[in-house]
Amino acid sequence: MELFEAIHGRRSVGKVKQDPIAREKIERILEAGIWAPNHRLTEPWRFFVMTGEGRGKLGNAYAAIAREGEPESESEESLAKAEAARKKAYRAPLVIGVAVVPQDRSGVIEIEEYGAVFAAVQNMLLAIHGLELAAVWRTGEPCYHPLMNEAFGLREQDRMLGLLYIGEPDMDVPASRRQPASSKTIWIEDAK
Repeated sequence: MELFEAIHGRRSVGKVKQDPIAREKIERILEAGIWAPNHRLTEPWRFFVMTGEGRGKLGNAYAAIAREGEPESESEESLAKAEAARKKAYRAPLVIGVAVVPQDRSGVIEIEEYGAVFAAVQNMLLAIHGLELAAVWRTGEPCYHPLMNEAFGLREQDRMLGLLYIGEPDMDVPASRRQPASSKTIWIEDAK
């Protein structure tokens, strides 16, 4: 697949088949991630590959977050809420959690660590597309919640930045469009 074709053709696809993904493909996706640019070569990313029952770790985190702040009740409503949250982990046969683990050393700027991990996610999404798989990058409050950090053994300063739900597409890839680059670009050609 030609590079610009891949960039223009990649889309978020939220409905995938539950067929397992070959380990070799998963390893290629991860390898694409680690080649993202990162200032000072800090490699601030951590990947959590979840398949089969391994997705239960994510499901349990979702359930704990859904029930946070509720009394320790075993009400039908509370249990249903937790179960609905838990099921989110099983929307795809493969989920890769991508976290930033900022390096605490002289000269490292935290926002650059985040930028590197976001670049890794884009590399991974393009690799997924190139492998003719489908993915959606899910984020949101549960992703950034301290209980998510706890579930994956992350430190307080670390953050889960996204969950890539990956599988064989089970829907038509949606069309998309963007505003032309010219509408978002300011050319500065003279220092005046």
